[in-house]
Amino acid sequence: MKFTITITTDEDGMYIAECPSIPGCVSQGATEQEVERNIRDAIKECLEVRAEKRMPLTVTTRQIEVLGSCRQSPF
Repeated sequence: MKFTITITTDEDGMYIAECPSIPGCVSQGATEQEVERNIRDAIKECLEVRAEKRMPLTVTTRQIEVLGSCRQSPF
């Protein structure tokens, strides 16, 4: 299965990865490569737990278009 993940950095420079289609599925790592390995493991474990608890494995995610001015602060 393929999953979309997001990767951001926190205030300490750690990489944080989330899988939006699996609520609560989050991991971290010191590098992008490490966080990708870690989120793969987290996704597998989250799917196993959700299956054991007879929960839906994923939730629906969509992309939507938002029109308007999205300004980013220069700071």
